[in-house]
Amino acid sequence: MKLAIDRDRLLSEVETLASFSNADAPAVTRIVFTPADLKARAWLKARCEDAGLILRQDPIGNIFARWSGSNPAAPVVGTGSHIDAIPNAGKYDGVVGVLGGLEAIRALRKSGFQPEHSIELLVFTSEEPTRFGIGCLGSRLLSGTLSADTFRKLTDSDGTSIEKVRLAAGFAGDLEDVKLATGYYKGFVELHIEQGAILERQGISLGVVTNIAAPASVRVSIEGSGGHAGGVLMPDRKDALCAAAELILAIENAACISGAMDTVATVGMCDVFPGAVNSIPSLVRLSVDIRDTNLHRRDAVIQQMEAACCTISQKRYVSINTEVLNADAPANSSPLVVDALTQSCRKHGLSFLPMVSRAYHDSLFMARIAPVAMLFIPCRYGYSHRPDEYATPEDIARGTLVLAETLAALSA
Repeated sequence: MKLAIDRDRLLSEVETLASFSNADAPAVTRIVFTPADLKARAWLKARCEDAGLILRQDPIGNIFARWSGSNPAAPVVGTGSHIDAIPNAGKYDGVVGVLGGLEAIRALRKSGFQPEHSIELLVFTSEEPTRFGIGCLGSRLLSGTLSADTFRKLTDSDGTSIEKVRLAAGFAGDLEDVKLATGYYKGFVELHIEQGAILERQGISLGVVTNIAAPASVRVSIEGSGGHAGGVLMPDRKDALCAAAELILAIENAACISGAMDTVATVGMCDVFPGAVNSIPSLVRLSVDIRDTNLHRRDAVIQQMEAACCTISQKRYVSINTEVLNADAPANSSPLVVDALTQSCRKHGLSFLPMVSRAYHDSLFMARIAPVAMLFIPCRYGYSHRPDEYATPEDIARGTLVLAETLAALSA
């Protein structure tokens, strides 16, 4: 079997997909169920049909594009990622895994390879948490990690329910039908940019992911007392923003003293009310993201954050409320899929590094129901979720080649 990746076609498709955006190039903004997202989906489905794949779509919009194997009843070998993008993002996050997966299948078909197990490209709905406050919605439902009832309660920032939004976007059907049957997949491989700088710094071609970090998302609401910036003396203040600043530093410190570099904590959003230069802030809302490959360490940071909330609340005479949106367990990659990836790297003489994914992906939730591993390619300076996110054509092609070889090994 001689595999040939059509690099020019793949890169052209990356550029075309980037054009479906609500932001001016080079930035990409593609929020789930918006017109840009729906146009991108239609374009992508047409490319899959052009490749001779059999399409289906579930009630939440997860797209399945299948190349049927000689034993259609056998468990499927899957690959894929997502195409939604946060505001002011780049063009490679998720997209490399989707279009690279499509190109890997096309390369296998062109080579004359005949799979026994069907090979399926899976495009996940809403990996990013931008619109509904929780990420990986498609894979959470597919794996049964998120119940249909909980899903229906989600709303966007305008207060519109996700149920109403998905129906308006044309995705009908019972949400209870989204969950995949046990044993559906023999294995699942997600190709992705690293979103970190380790591979580039060490001059290594590829990363084979052995663990995926456990994420937790927390909303924090801090309520103090407002007033005129000149009229309220310092001893009398109940400044919600000052309390938030103290809490942010406490969260940072809790992650720093964990004793492990895999522990990370981020306060990525800070909404201040009333937001006037001459008014004491009376209400602050924070979004907190805490991750680790070790569940106990991650939860210890959450506990330290809660303790800090109590201390700061008493010290500053403010009210602090927290809401844990999700606190997911980490995932270990499947030895079966990791071995297939490493053997494929060796077959093509490519250097690789076993590594941890500190960003979480749909594979984290697919690991609940299937043998899973991820394949990373370098991205320049480790930049991601920003317009200058970049992966070289050579790295994209190399990742796609190893992905194709791995799919062949798993599906034979």
